[in-house]
Order: sequence, then C-alpha cells, then structure tokens
Amino acid sequence: MCCWKRPISTSLIPNFQKDDILLALKLIFQPWKWKGKDTEKVLEEEFKRYLKVNYAFSFINGRIAFLAILKALGIKKGDEILVQGFTCNALISPILFLGAKPVFVDVDDTINMDPVDLKRKITKKSKAIVVQHTFGWPAKIDEIKQIARENNLFLIEDCAHSLGAEYKGKKIGTLGDCAFFSFGRDKIISSIFGGMAVTNRNEIAQKLKEIQQNGKNPSSFWIIQQLLYPIILRIIILPAYNIHSLLGRILFGIFHKSSILGKAVSKKEKKGGEKYFFQKMPSALASIALNQFKKLKCFNEHRREIAEFYKRELRDEHFFLPLGIKEENIYAVFMRFPVLVDLSTDMLLRESRKERMYLNDGWRKTPVVPPDTDISKMGYFSGACPKAEKIAERLINLPTHINITQKEAQKIVTFLRKQKQEDKKHGDK
Repeated sequence: MCCWKRPISTSLIPNFQKDDILLALKLIFQPWKWKGKDTEKVLEEEFKRYLKVNYAFSFINGRIAFLAILKALGIKKGDEILVQGFTCNALISPILFLGAKPVFVDVDDTINMDPVDLKRKITKKSKAIVVQHTFGWPAKIDEIKQIARENNLFLIEDCAHSLGAEYKGKKIGTLGDCAFFSFGRDKIISSIFGGMAVTNRNEIAQKLKEIQQNGKNPSSFWIIQQLLYPIILRIIILPAYNIHSLLGRILFGIFHKSSILGKAVSKKEKKGGEKYFFQKMPSALASIALNQFKKLKCFNEHRREIAEFYKRELRDEHFFLPLGIKEENIYAVFMRFPVLVDLSTDMLLRESRKERMYLNDGWRKTPVVPPDTDISKMGYFSGACPKAEKIAERLINLPTHINITQKEAQKIVTFLRKQKQEDKKHGDK
C-alpha cells in the first residue's frame, strides 16, 4: 500500500506535504524538543512581523486563543456576544463556558455577517462582535467596525479561515480590537492543533500575556498523539479511504477509540458543556506551524488558482457560487470554495464517495456546525438566521488546498455536472 496514494479530500490533513510528514516523524524521536524550547516564541515573532501587529500570543488551539481574548476583555456571565449564523461550535463553546450568551446574526450572500441584521440584534447587554471571515473571504469590516464604534462594542476578528487575506490592502486580523487564528487540522496552515491571539492594544496585551504565562503545558502523551496524526493519516488512513470509504472510517474509529489519535472537537463541545483551561502551544507543534508558515504564500496562491478554476467551470452550470463574485478591495484566500446546490447534499456526498471523493468537511446542514452539534445547547433556535439556515442546507465545500491538482478539481467539476444532468433528467420525466 503506497503511503502517498490518497483520495480527493476537502479536509483530511489537506496541507501536509512530505517535508511536514518527515518533520513530524523526526520530532517524535526528539522528545527534548516537544516543549520548553521557545519555538512558539519564534512563531509569535513571525506572526507579529507578518501582520505588522504589536503583540501575538500562542495557545494550544484557536478556541483557547479566543477564550483568552474574551477573558482579557472582561466578558462575564450575562454578557451578549454577537456572532454570525453558520459558524463552528468551537467558537460558541468558549462563550458559553464564561456564562455569556451568543446572539446569532444572519449572513449575507458571501456567507459573512450581515451588517443590517447585526444592527437589529444589538441590545444593552451586548459587549462584543465577533466577525468571521468565512472560508477566507473578508467580511464587510468597515460597516461592522462602524457599528461597533457607535455602540461601544469590542470588535474581535475570527481569522480561523483567513490567514493571509486582505481588506483594502490591510491584513485580516489587524482591523479590530483583537483577533485570533487557528492552526487546526484543515485550516490555512496546520500544526494539527495551535492558535494565536493578536492585538495592538497594550491593555489587552498585558492581560493576554498574563493568561498565557499562567497556562499549562500539554502532556507528552497528547503531543505524541498530535505528531502521530499526519503520519498515520498519510500512511494508513488515506490509502484506506482510497480503497473504500468504509475501510477508512473503520480504521479511523479504531485509532480514535484506542486513543492513538485524538479528536479535533469533543462530544462535550458539541453539546456546549466542555470545561476549558488555558494551555500553551508546545514547541513541537510550533515547529510544524513555522514550517507551514514559510509556505503560506505558495499555499494561498494555489488556493486562489483552484478557486478561479471552479469559478470558470461552474459559473454557467446553474450552481450558485457565493464566492464567485468579483473581488473588490479584498484579497480572498479561499480556504474552501463553497457551492450551493439544488440537489440533496446527502445524496451528492454519498455519490461522491463512490468516486473516491470525500467532500464532506462538516460545514453543512446546520447554522452551527458540524451537523451533529446540539444547536439548542449552543443557544441557537430555529428561525434566528433564516438565510444562514437555507445556505447550510444547500452547501458543499470544494477543496482548494495545496494537495489538490487542477486535474483533480476537473474531476470534481465533471462529477457535479453529471449529478446536475441526472437530476434534470429525473425532473423532466
């Protein structure tokens, strides 16, 4: 079984290349480099230089970086935090953990926060706005920033999808009071786990620094789990998926149940009941993040090329492309390329698996993803964001990452066209 043979996938370690795999393998046998080597400080300095911000603080993942920001801003029980509909439970759980209340704002056609609905949702209890740049497409930040100022609200940028994106020549992550990034398994760059909080405000930075310094280091066992993740997926799991999806799922389940691999999102988080504590980013994962960070420009240029290919090939195929519009005053990085279909997405993904294409990345079906999230426990109730709900029902995400070739993108396009034609035939009968 060739360790480099892989199926087409949207989110199974999309960014990892041979050098990243070899680095992870090397680090497994260098336990003295796992923590305490200050590699995370080097990563922080690289972030500050790249974004041109004054402060950057690394954490174990993006949600803990976000939680640190909420703590630094003094968010407390009963405060309302405005977030967009169609977001991840990893954003909502830290809000709930502090006893605050997420207030969901509907989205616009680019699947970003709608400033009009935002104005309607603000109350006397509102304390902060979290603006998510969905799939690497910058939100209407000028309008949202003005609303934040008029209502004396903190503005937090959720940049988990958007490292490298720009708005009017300025890097996303530098336009609010503070921002956080994620280096999760399927993000713009990946170190399996990892996150960063950034700000230019001295008083916020001092509190973030204190929170980070008081954080704990993760266990050595946990670090081994993360280092093993890309190796096992590349050598065993992905080739298994290339044979059959059932075999891939079975092996994935075995590795998870045996605790050889950890999960990105826990069951408790999906029900809003996770108890968080602050942890530092270990040096081993910071080393992988730095290796990926060196390739950021290449990664994002490739994403843009594949996105342009999808635009050309699908524009006239009666698919709705939320990010298929002209980029005005923005530079998008297309972590995914979303497509809205009039077909059953369950059926479409089921058929795609038969072609060894795994397009289900979990960003679908519900306004708080992944689909098995208990949205009522997240504080979301049906009808709160009708547009986000409709988009979630119709959306599938196409891969744009560095390991997707144009030939593979063409295979996806051909598959979608075929499904559309077959659906039309059935409709005409």
